[in-house]
Amino acid sequence: MARTQVGIVGAGPAGLVLAHLLAEHGIQSVVLEKYSRAYIEKRVRAGLLEHRTVELLRSHGLGERMLREGLAHRGTDLRFGGARHRIPYTDLYGGREMLVYAQQELVADLVRLRLAAGGDIVFEAEEVALHGLDSESPRITYRAAGEARELECDFVAGCDGFHGVSRPSVPAGVLTTYEQRLPFGWVGILAAVPPSTHEIIYALHARGFAGHMLRTSEISRFYLQCDADDVIENWPDDRIWEELRTRLATNDGWTLKEGPIIEKNITEMRSFVIEPMRYGRLYIAGDAAHIVPPTGAKGMNLAISDARVLAAALADWYQSGDDSGLEAYSETCLRRVWRVQEFSNWMSWMIHCLPDDLPDVAYRRRLQLAQLEYVARSAAAGASFAENYVGIEDV
Repeated sequence: MARTQVGIVGAGPAGLVLAHLLAEHGIQSVVLEKYSRAYIEKRVRAGLLEHRTVELLRSHGLGERMLREGLAHRGTDLRFGGARHRIPYTDLYGGREMLVYAQQELVADLVRLRLAAGGDIVFEAEEVALHGLDSESPRITYRAAGEARELECDFVAGCDGFHGVSRPSVPAGVLTTYEQRLPFGWVGILAAVPPSTHEIIYALHARGFAGHMLRTSEISRFYLQCDADDVIENWPDDRIWEELRTRLATNDGWTLKEGPIIEKNITEMRSFVIEPMRYGRLYIAGDAAHIVPPTGAKGMNLAISDARVLAAALADWYQSGDDSGLEAYSETCLRRVWRVQEFSNWMSWMIHCLPDDLPDVAYRRRLQLAQLEYVARSAAAGASFAENYVGIEDV
């Protein structure tokens, strides 16, 4: 049986950042990842990093390529009624800016740096199971390279996403689950075409929401509102471009660049939170503990925030035996989780075309327009949007 101090399940942003931060304190860890290295480094995910996320990565030497290749992002183009309304959130929130940098690129950087530093990452770890989580020596069993293995730990960090094994390993009745499914979805599109904008576009149209997100100078990301139970077969490329042209159109002659679509899928719009985010010596982080709608691009930022909190708590425990950070881990993380849940839910209802079968839908649509106009025209409302979108420093 092998032994380490912290067994980390999942090599996503939360697990990898946690491994790096622990190593700075001399704390050993082993990261177990279900998929191959090639797969997780190519899996397309979100790509908008909050100011505090960028600063964390930069200050710990994890962001060299991110800072070199990422695109600075200082405002949002909010469109409705055929008009454009810029929210200059850098000006409204103390000069803070965001960075566009794809999650898979960040994962590739974190993997490369962790391995270069001698870190232990086991890829293609199969049949992972957690044992003795309520004891002082929890264990993780798994198979790798065709052989059964066992890892004894002081703590287990469950960073393996919504479909991972960590959360289901908690006994029934311990966790309280909160969830919501929004009555619309997104068609996510990746196209080999330069962006038609310098800043992210959120557009509300009578036919539904449309979003234009930046990726690189040659790749663009788009989203289109669709029915919650829609399937991608209903969205041929010609229809996608027609809807994007229609929904993103403005009265001032703005034009959309078009090109080959290289990937498309349907994204479910839902929210999910568990309380507490721990059980015994298991600490759950990232998507394993909470899901937010992709509207505000908060998922990766929340995952890295969890890792920050957990790393500091574990460092205190190993250095001085102080367990107050570990005891407060769930409460500390959940304050930010619920702030982000509220913002993402608010923003989702503001920028999506409301379904006809909603109660009082005509009234709600008028409220929606009033809300959009307030955010677009009020400095106070714009500042509140900016604080939440760029990322509240302290919750």
